[in-house]
Amino acid sequence: MTEDKTLTTASGIPVADNQNSLTAGERGPILMQDFHLMEKLAHFNRERIPERVVHAKGAAAFGTFTVTHDITRYTKAQLFSEVGKQTQVLLRFSTVGGEQGSADAERDPRGFSIKFYTEEGNWDLVGNNTPVFFIRDPLKFPDLIHTQKRHPQTHLKDADAKWDFWSLSPEALHQITILFSDRGTPKNHRHMDGFGSHTFSLINAQGERVWCKFHFKTMQGIDNFTAEEATRIKGEDPDHATRDLFEAIDQGNYPKWRFCIQVMTEAQATEYRENPFDLTKVWKHSEFPLIDVGILELNRNPQNFFAEVEQAAFSPSNVVPGISFSPDKVLQSRIMSYPDAQRYRLGANYQQLPVNQPKCPVMHYQRDGAMALGNNGGSGPNYEPNSHEDAPKQNCAYAEPAWDLGNVKVDRFDHRKGNDDYTQAGDLYRLMKPDAQQRLVANIVDSLSAAKPEIQMRQLCHFFRADPNYGGQVAEGLGIAIDPSMMAAAGQPVGV
Repeated sequence: MTEDKTLTTASGIPVADNQNSLTAGERGPILMQDFHLMEKLAHFNRERIPERVVHAKGAAAFGTFTVTHDITRYTKAQLFSEVGKQTQVLLRFSTVGGEQGSADAERDPRGFSIKFYTEEGNWDLVGNNTPVFFIRDPLKFPDLIHTQKRHPQTHLKDADAKWDFWSLSPEALHQITILFSDRGTPKNHRHMDGFGSHTFSLINAQGERVWCKFHFKTMQGIDNFTAEEATRIKGEDPDHATRDLFEAIDQGNYPKWRFCIQVMTEAQATEYRENPFDLTKVWKHSEFPLIDVGILELNRNPQNFFAEVEQAAFSPSNVVPGISFSPDKVLQSRIMSYPDAQRYRLGANYQQLPVNQPKCPVMHYQRDGAMALGNNGGSGPNYEPNSHEDAPKQNCAYAEPAWDLGNVKVDRFDHRKGNDDYTQAGDLYRLMKPDAQQRLVANIVDSLSAAKPEIQMRQLCHFFRADPNYGGQVAEGLGIAIDPSMMAAAGQPVGV
């Protein structure tokens, strides 16, 4: 029996005629009841999503990362846990300044963004083919990108804007020197290196941190166009790099990169002659040599470009246990701005799209929003803290060590530790006249009586700590007898 290939609407309704609209008479007007026509046109009007503000033009492929060297002394991340271990990846290449229809051979930095689908969640290493960038303060990023886009009046690329900004921003000189060298026009995506660019941190099982840089060294060899060659190929085949990547993988010529790291201890960072978190600077390899980690190979082309490339969402905020951030100012801003851009571009639930979906269990309290897939959390609570035993709970085993920045520590400080949350509430209760206290208690009892008994008891403890009479009145209203010995154990006066 052959599989039924009957065309249907998005709701699964069989379509009898996909060639002719429903009309009143052979030459008559179209009827609104032609729901198939209406659905086709309405969906067509909404097919385009906002292109990426930067890195709009890109190509991608799937593959594997294989560990070849042990770096567990530096990181507890499970994807590096043993030599030979493989992790599925998605690697997207892009140009930075151009639109979706721009040429692949533009003189421009190239995006080099990798999504590692690890058992501890997705790790996104969102970098470029250059180890540095034009700015060291994220406040200047919108200004930089405006100069690379189109003039607000002429809608043409503007050399004045570009060089005006650069000439007033000497920190850009390192990146400018790279951009206008041969490396500014790579021959294709396969013949260039990739970099995490920023300084990140690695944390091992003992809670020890080192700073690190991530490098991907092409095993195809570096190959670049001259300016003349790039100009010619832009006219002959503006999608040459996209085509080259797809055809190479399709023919079984799988591109590979050596994945390496540089490591700097916290003590070395303190004494280093330059700011080790400055995105406009590199760490010299003679001082911090490359350490081999593994091999990244691309071996599968996307089956659908929109679903697996255009909808792919990368963010430096996606790190897994054992990999973390640094005081790099530009990195800090990208942790916020990238997921914000994806929510604008793809929607609040963009992580649920198949290409972005982690391969490990996902448990959180986010609910609703456009295109919430699955059971949307089912009947479970959508808040935390909560009393549900089977609900997701925080796990302090994944806590990172604090950053010691000399005069200040960066950590998650317990806001309840050392805080008195009861005296002022008790003072307010004691300021109230008796009739106001009675109304307060009555209102609380009316609401709290609908909650479970164990929740009532937990909340009563707070009222008693604020004022014994306050707690006693609420308990009486709820019909709960308070054992004096329990009050003594809680540190409250017995004679309530």
